[in-house]
Amino acid sequence: MSPRAGTAGPPTLAFVESPVQLLNVLEWAHAHALGTRQAPGAGPASEPGASSGLAASYGVRPSAGASGTGLTLVVLSPNDPMTRGQLRRMAELARDEGHEVRWEEARGGTAAPFRTVGGLAPLLRAARRVVLGDPFSRYVQLLLTITRAPDVVVVDDGTATMEFVSQLARGERLVRWHRKGGRPGPRDLVFAPVSAKARRRLTPTAGRRVEVFSSMPIDETPDGVTVTANAFAWTRSRFGPPRLTKGADLVGTSLVETGVVDGDRYLEAVRSLAAAHGATRYFAHRRESSDKLHALGAETGLEIVRPDLPLELIARRGPIGRTILSFPSTVVHTLPLALAGTDVRVAVCDIDPSWLTETASPRAQGFLSGVTGTARDVHRLSSVAPA
Repeated sequence: MSPRAGTAGPPTLAFVESPVQLLNVLEWAHAHALGTRQAPGAGPASEPGASSGLAASYGVRPSAGASGTGLTLVVLSPNDPMTRGQLRRMAELARDEGHEVRWEEARGGTAAPFRTVGGLAPLLRAARRVVLGDPFSRYVQLLLTITRAPDVVVVDDGTATMEFVSQLARGERLVRWHRKGGRPGPRDLVFAPVSAKARRRLTPTAGRRVEVFSSMPIDETPDGVTVTANAFAWTRSRFGPPRLTKGADLVGTSLVETGVVDGDRYLEAVRSLAAAHGATRYFAHRRESSDKLHALGAETGLEIVRPDLPLELIARRGPIGRTILSFPSTVVHTLPLALAGTDVRVAVCDIDPSWLTETASPRAQGFLSGVTGTARDVHRLSSVAPA
């Protein structure tokens, strides 16, 4: 665990809860020339079991370095083992870039949130810039109520960024897209004052600048918000180009786990898609359940791969198929950027309305269609018919 850092505070404080958020903080820092190289093993202590020199083991090209760092990256660790493993590896890459990483067991028991918020409060009050990856997170919203930083940056947490920007532009309360249309629960009502205050912190004022750093298509830009394009320059400068295989690879999604898509329909769609395009590997989403993946492997014959890094890095490092098949998800926007200059083709398959569960949000079909329709440099496939 990282030692408590006192009250001095870094100029920039970033909060991440997922590997993709951490990757996009690294992309943002690279775009803003933050970070310096440091000697192997330097920097604060990591999560127990973390290895050193990870960048070298992954064949990462060294950075040329930049003057001035001041970025402290706070990992609000979840309990899920797969997510923790990817975060641990991403944290090592961040240290290799010269950033300080502070690992917080933010969900390690009932008292953990109080310890985490109490320990971070001095840093939050002193920070001049706060970078965050998930404005919908209640944890992040609570931390936002403490800071008075004049600069706030939101980096991508996947396609949810599109919904966040739209809601901010319309002055709506912050609700994840797959929950939109449902009635607020008791916890939502209790947390509503904190969420409203956090939304005000994410709104530009005369004394507060707000930047959205994104690879997503953004149509509605809130007044005063600066939108900066994420071209995955850090990823392309450190990894690859990849060796390409002859076959196709299929990217998994957690739409079943979030209650949007029926599990049996999803299995049928994966089977049909793999057969139609000759896919041999299935890259699992970190939130996909083990039971579902076991069934997919048994029913389709696909090799199930659980990536140890975000897929953008896995694909850029290679080997990767010449065709990458995906359902509507973040990767249909990010992979073409990360794989720019290669011969990889990204193809996206629409979600058929009949696959949706009875409890899926009324917003689900329109949102997923928008994810597909706005993707650039991808080949669009029609919905596959069940086998």
